[in-house]
Amino acid sequence: MYLLRKPILALSASSSVRKLITRLPLTRDVVNRFVAGETTADAVRAVRDLRAKGLQVTMDHLGEDTTDTAQADATVAAYLELIAALGEAGLADGAEMSVKLSAVGQALTGTDGHAYALASARKIADAAYAAGARMNLDIEDHTTIDSTLQILKELRTDHPDVGVAIQAMLRRSEQDLVQLTGPGSRVRLVKGAYNEPAEVAFQTPAEVDLAYVRGLKTLMAGDGYVMVGSHDPRMIKIAAALAEENGRGTDTYEHQMLFGIRADEQLKLRAEGKTFRVYVPYGSDWYGYFTRRLAERPANLLFFLRAMLTRS
Repeated sequence: MYLLRKPILALSASSSVRKLITRLPLTRDVVNRFVAGETTADAVRAVRDLRAKGLQVTMDHLGEDTTDTAQADATVAAYLELIAALGEAGLADGAEMSVKLSAVGQALTGTDGHAYALASARKIADAAYAAGARMNLDIEDHTTIDSTLQILKELRTDHPDVGVAIQAMLRRSEQDLVQLTGPGSRVRLVKGAYNEPAEVAFQTPAEVDLAYVRGLKTLMAGDGYVMVGSHDPRMIKIAAALAEENGRGTDTYEHQMLFGIRADEQLKLRAEGKTFRVYVPYGSDWYGYFTRRLAERPANLLFFLRAMLTRS
């Protein structure tokens, strides 16, 4: 099934495939498993439900590779609206905003995308921290990494613990992690879900797993706060062992999983006294996120195919 990963990711870039998938009535039913809804009200409802179970959240307003300033501004406005709504509902404290910089200006053409994304991210960070929430920068394909890490550095001048996701599959990540483990730093380590070439990324599951473990070792031995972004039971056990080996208490790291995936395991880890945070995507521009979920886990693809067969 892993062999299907790259073909799925390649097909996801096709506009004709995108039109076909998004127009299928059954797709919306399947997407609902992985996406909390399209509106701010849907997102707040999901946060309330997860908080009632003792779970923390990080929110992702879906969208990426935005090449239009109006759309980038709309994404910023959506985050500001969500932060305000969470504040009014008494749910902002401890919540986090996960922001893709390509959605807020980094990918703009005809203007300085880096500067635009920095200004946009700063607006979200300022609002989040004022409400008692925090912000994380999602990591995207390898061509964006240098810009993202520079923006992270700039944001940390005002908000020192702005977090960042790092993809273990990228060959450069091992060195990047060394630079990101200082006091106050917060890093979410994930395996990675983009279609990257072999010269910049590990290609086999075994290579990615080994890179993930190396990354965990670096983070757990460092001074920062560690966010273990993995659904893999082996990586979860390794993270616990490394935390114990490095004398880390449960308040110095947390586990994260995606909304709609391994919900029982999420509750189990929380019952064990672990801090657990659910990555909650919402919004109408769900296609890119959805296809990466299909590509990265065979169970997700099988779930989608079974739904198609059941409806047909």
